[in-house]
Amino acid sequence: MNARLKFIQKLCAGANLWQDCNVMKTCCTAALLAAAILWSGCAFGPHGMVLEPVGPSPEASGSTTNGTLVVYSAYEVTEPGIGDFEHRHHYSDYKILSEDGKPLQTVHNDVGTVVKEATRVQLPPGKYRVVASSNGYGTVIVPVVIAANRTTVVHLVGGYSWASDAGLNQANSVILPDGEIVGWRATE
Repeated sequence: MNARLKFIQKLCAGANLWQDCNVMKTCCTAALLAAAILWSGCAFGPHGMVLEPVGPSPEASGSTTNGTLVVYSAYEVTEPGIGDFEHRHHYSDYKILSEDGKPLQTVHNDVGTVVKEATRVQLPPGKYRVVASSNGYGTVIVPVVIAANRTTVVHLVGGYSWASDAGLNQANSVILPDGEIVGWRATE
């Protein structure tokens, strides 16, 4: 009987009961806040995999002081539009950053023709970073070297045949974890 009386007195007094509830609310709030902080680390982490630097092919490709960058990023499927009679695949847009990570340019990676062609970007010689989508790896960061009169090609789609680039092999190329060649390894 005494236990019931004490319980009823505690209910009637209410002060201690509310203090117990406030302690519980504080503990629950702290636990939820900690979980939110941990989960946000997953959502706002780094862009993804950083590859080795990709450089130009050894062959000259023009007679200008600039070099050319061509990035075959993961495909985006577009909705049919006026004059577009099928779902047309085009390469996804990507960003070019300076070597220290400052944004320089966002490239709309579609030349607008029926042929699946990536946009050719003229850049002054130097080192840059490309942030692009890759099939199977999400967003990747690819350091690139641009040289005058040469073309730096980055393949992130997968399944490309490098047969036309004589001399390119696993030893002198940048590769993805699945063995797909991304481009020539930079020598500078």
